[in-house]
Amino acid sequence: MRGLGKFLAIAIAAAAIPATALAAGPDVPRRADGKPNLDGIWQAVNAASWNLEPHAAAQGTVPLTGAIGAVSPGKGVVEGGTIPYLPSALRQRDENFAHRLTQDPEAKCFLPGVPRATYMPHPFQFVQSDKNIMILYEYDGAVRTVYMADRIEAPVDSWMGWSNGRWDGDTLVVDVTGQNGQSWLDRAGNYASDSLHVVERYTMIDRDHIQYEATLTDPTVFSRSWKISMPLYRRIEPGAQLMEFKCVEFAEDVLYGKLYKTPPKLVPELAKQ
Repeated sequence: MRGLGKFLAIAIAAAAIPATALAAGPDVPRRADGKPNLDGIWQAVNAASWNLEPHAAAQGTVPLTGAIGAVSPGKGVVEGGTIPYLPSALRQRDENFAHRLTQDPEAKCFLPGVPRATYMPHPFQFVQSDKNIMILYEYDGAVRTVYMADRIEAPVDSWMGWSNGRWDGDTLVVDVTGQNGQSWLDRAGNYASDSLHVVERYTMIDRDHIQYEATLTDPTVFSRSWKISMPLYRRIEPGAQLMEFKCVEFAEDVLYGKLYKTPPKLVPELAKQ
């Protein structure tokens, strides 16, 4: 037990180190220009997709699915534990939660936005070039380009927003604006508006781990800026690749259930939309 306690103490201390203080390890792969080579398939392994804040296990939105649809518990990834909502925005979050089965954009197969795309239960892939970086997501085939050469303003709002990147030492810093405000941050109804500004930091701490950090600012929803952080893990199994998850056909009940002559048996709420 002493060994376990020591391990936990080290792990907690490491988790508390901000990404700005991290340095790439000696075994981090590098490109010809000396910058870390992020190429590969990565995935978050936590319960942030269910709820960014600390939460207990809970029954899912459809009780008849039993443990299959239950909510996994999570210690939370928000610095300080609680998202600093304005009072009116907190009421909207609670309203979102009450109607999450039919209102969560993920259920409708809409693109997840940033940072939600990072910690969904699906892998994603970095593809670096000499000019820009692409991030490809398994969920719904989402793609975004991180423009590294010149800072370009978002021409129009979109689900995945607009990403401008730069290197801060060995850390990739991505400035994300231009999101349309229709995506949520998780399945618990946490959300932001189209004023959201996200600054992401990706720091390779060794060959197979990235420390991810995102700072969110939205004065129309939050009382101050706040931060999430988590490790990302390289998928190292032989033949690791992104598979196809085109979810539109899975979302038909949610999108069109109200038009059915006979509503789906397991989701009677759809008939009330």
